[in-house]
Amino acid sequence: MAGQSETDLPVSNTGTLGKAIAVLELVALADRPLRFTEILERVGQPRGTLHRQLSHLVEEGLLDLKADHCYEPGLRLLKLASNAWMRSDLRRLAAPHLQTLHELTGETVHLGVLKGAEIIYLDKVESKQAVRMTSQIGKASPAYCTGVGKAALSVLPEARLRDLLRAVSFQRFTPHTITTCEALGAELAVIREVGYAFDREEHEPGIRCVAAAIADSAQTFVGGVSVTGPAYRVGEEVLETWAPLVRKTAATIMEEIAARLGPHR
Repeated sequence: MAGQSETDLPVSNTGTLGKAIAVLELVALADRPLRFTEILERVGQPRGTLHRQLSHLVEEGLLDLKADHCYEPGLRLLKLASNAWMRSDLRRLAAPHLQTLHELTGETVHLGVLKGAEIIYLDKVESKQAVRMTSQIGKASPAYCTGVGKAALSVLPEARLRDLLRAVSFQRFTPHTITTCEALGAELAVIREVGYAFDREEHEPGIRCVAAAIADSAQTFVGGVSVTGPAYRVGEEVLETWAPLVRKTAATIMEEIAARLGPHR
């Protein structure tokens, strides 16, 4: 219906499952984490019933209750959604472009999406080299110290980025890991300017990558594509050579996403 927002979607009042699905849908479609009182106002359920619904959804991993008492989609829900995406248009759409990028570079190529302050890897094309990065589809990694993660963070609106970073607990994985919001903010400014991000052994020792962001206009999908390899094969010159290839791949995938979603998305 024209003019209807995602968070004002009609709520089903028929049955326990229908009510739980309505709550799950409300939180999943919201453009930010929601407080209990906000959910209560929108779903029209008794306070006690809603509290039980939310507790069950958190226990099952379908929602997360954050330290600021806000609810957002949980990792289990994202994994379910990721599996659906992997069997749907996104993975099929991106696959030939990931393969082409792999053939141009000879190294491992990843497709990932941003979930909160983490990157979830949806697909990859594995390097045929004897020594290569080991990674797993569905695995979550911190966005602040991965190429795809930093590329994805760089395209977020400032307010959403601030909200995400408030919840980040920086961990030093290597001597090169970014560990402050100030340092990350400075790097994100550079990434916005050049259109790609580097991971110079920030998350895993001996692993380097270059990544570029993919995001649709409504930011229902925010993620990126990257090329990754061992540091002894991937020096600065190699990273700089890969950068325009990765940026072009991400742009091509984004163009196809936009064409698929249509102008009214």
